[in-house]
Amino acid sequence: MKRRFFFIIAFIVMLAVLTLPWAYAAKSESKGLNTPSARSGSATASQTSRSRMQAISKDPYLGAIVIDANTGKVLFEDNADAKGYPASIVKLMDLLILLEAIESKRLHLQDPVTVTAEASRIGGSQVFLKENEMFPVEELLYAVIVQSANDAATALSLHYAGSKEAFVEVMNKRAREIGMKDTVFHSVHGLPPGKEQLPDVSTPRDLARLCRELLKHPETLLYTATRERPFRTDATEPLVMRSHNHLLKTMEGCDGLKTGYFRQAGFSIAATAKKKGVRAIAVVLGSADRKVRDAKAREILSKGLLELVATALPPTPSPVVQPGKTETQTKDEVKTKPEEKKSDVIQIRKSTIFIMVAIIAAIIVLLIIFFVIRRKRSDDIYIR
Repeated sequence: MKRRFFFIIAFIVMLAVLTLPWAYAAKSESKGLNTPSARSGSATASQTSRSRMQAISKDPYLGAIVIDANTGKVLFEDNADAKGYPASIVKLMDLLILLEAIESKRLHLQDPVTVTAEASRIGGSQVFLKENEMFPVEELLYAVIVQSANDAATALSLHYAGSKEAFVEVMNKRAREIGMKDTVFHSVHGLPPGKEQLPDVSTPRDLARLCRELLKHPETLLYTATRERPFRTDATEPLVMRSHNHLLKTMEGCDGLKTGYFRQAGFSIAATAKKKGVRAIAVVLGSADRKVRDAKAREILSKGLLELVATALPPTPSPVVQPGKTETQTKDEVKTKPEEKKSDVIQIRKSTIFIMVAIIAAIIVLLIIFFVIRRKRSDDIYIR
């Protein structure tokens, strides 16, 4: 009876020891997951009027992502599908639509835009447009991106589409085309919604897609990299427009893109930077503090760039053609060179080592129990 009891105890101990590494591995895998279902506790932007909007900003942020601007590969993400209010980052979609219109000759940089009464009444960040003033498209584009001018965004949208509602339809259509599946635009400027209006909604992942699409147009950086520019240059005292993107002057290689803020939305930024021939895009959405937003954006963007630089393939050197040999012969010689000897070091994963140690420990435990039982039987025989 006692012998059977000891074998049962031994089996339980061995089972526990063998199960431990698998449980550990499963736990490690679950930590690495970063899917919408795994992060389903994220805040969701409510589709309510401004009077009922709740502040959704968080410390350090609502969500963030970093991607490779060239391939779209995700380099870092944290709650990247959290829905929030992008605020003035909405204006990047304005820029995309208008740059594409310019490239297709449906719009020209020097086309005059007449300011309407509706555009002149828009509040928030602005360049103080007056009704019936005229400015070229190019100047208003700089105002939209550098100064984040809501009145300039409105003037351009009315000039291009005839109404803000029509321009918003174009914005949503373009968003669907580039895969911004969790984004809905309701304004051309990103201001908080008025009475009976709904807020603009997007996610870090969708905004990163928008930035990547924009960067396919080299002209984008002419606007987003500008830190300071005068407006109304013919005035006695021109308005000096200054970018709200502080990373342009505090982070080497940063040349875009756009910030956004209103109280319920928190502080957001879509930023890009280039280093040693590689480019990354970072989006931080819904931070409770501007300095935290900038610090986090700089941190994750820098890490993304370092990863891209580390994994970037060095350029393939062109074969040197020796006198008397053709380029084809030289290439053939290069191909026939023996491959470099590969390393003989065998790499073993930590999880494999952990499992091996657990199995060895189980065997040792069984041996100890076996010897204890054997000794006990010997003692019983001796006593008898």
